[in-house]
Amino acid sequence: MAGVAHYHCPSCGATIAAERPVWRCACGSHLNLSAETGLARGDIIAGEASLWRYRAALALRDRPRVSLGEGWTPLVARDWAGAPVCFKLESQMPTGSFKDRGTAVMLDHLLAVGVGPVHEDSSGNAGASIATYAAAAGLACTIYVPAAAPRGKIAQIAAAGASVRAIAGTRQDVTAAALAAASGGSSFYASHNWQPFFIEGTKTLAYELWEQLGFRAPDNIVVPTGYGSNILGLDRGFDELLRRGEINRLPRLFAVQAANCAAFAAAWAAGADDCVPFAPAPTIADGIATIKPVRGREVLAALRRSGGAVIAVPEADIAPALLALGRIGLFVEPTAATAGAALSRLFADGVIRPAETTVAVLTGHGLKATDKMA
Repeated sequence: MAGVAHYHCPSCGATIAAERPVWRCACGSHLNLSAETGLARGDIIAGEASLWRYRAALALRDRPRVSLGEGWTPLVARDWAGAPVCFKLESQMPTGSFKDRGTAVMLDHLLAVGVGPVHEDSSGNAGASIATYAAAAGLACTIYVPAAAPRGKIAQIAAAGASVRAIAGTRQDVTAAALAAASGGSSFYASHNWQPFFIEGTKTLAYELWEQLGFRAPDNIVVPTGYGSNILGLDRGFDELLRRGEINRLPRLFAVQAANCAAFAAAWAAGADDCVPFAPAPTIADGIATIKPVRGREVLAALRRSGGAVIAVPEADIAPALLALGRIGLFVEPTAATAGAALSRLFADGVIRPAETTVAVLTGHGLKATDKMA
């Protein structure tokens, strides 16, 4: 197990020991975890059918205190646009989305440093995940959600016993309400977008893909992207494998956004190092409708480092991709279906080729958004 991890502030340069509940630097910036030593195949706990098979590479001091068997999700081969693609079914997590990967590690860290009641803001999936894991850990939990969030996700949050606060307005208005609650001090802001240990959990996606593909990195990974925690986790995980000599190159990472609300696509088109102003519009892919990503600079840098790109898919392409995925046995929410729409374009444009090993990450289950799909 790791010793005491440290946070690094990318703004003021402060280094902080991760020994108490902290969600941002005193200067107001987000924090990042210091680099870890990574994973070698001999470190894998082969009998553990969850992300905890990679426990040796996680920046946690203790054995996990709360787990629902998250991770080790299926990787299934299907034909897409006339080419073979491996679909990573993160939709098969305990609460139906990839968020469980980050939540499990984040809450285990927070429990270890003595956190009490928690709150979070979410468009739905992260809120459902944190509410569920908080319930398993016996923690009081409040989730701030958009008033227009899918009913199924709100019901899932409430079923876990969390207090649901529906906020009218934009996704950013929801975040503002949660930030205001954080200043009150009665509840810890366990934000999956701010807390670095969430990304420490999502890096296990890289380890799983490497192991499931015969201990090699794929050529391409296509990921629906809102705040970018999967992109950052993949970048961190594959970088650790590269530094340990387990792989000899990084996969190309493609961040998929709905064109109606695409902060990273706007920055990418502008050639900018950080997010730029843009005009958002409603999208059926609500799970990635992010206006102001917390780690915009880091996400864009990770994409460039990998040789990948940002793909913005038109609203009209999402529903056909959703139906096409369903016809090959993959029932996902509209947010996840953006990966299928992006695959079609990437193959058509020759950016990725059929002979390459391509993984598409399906981030959330279809039952999450049946009201939207109806």
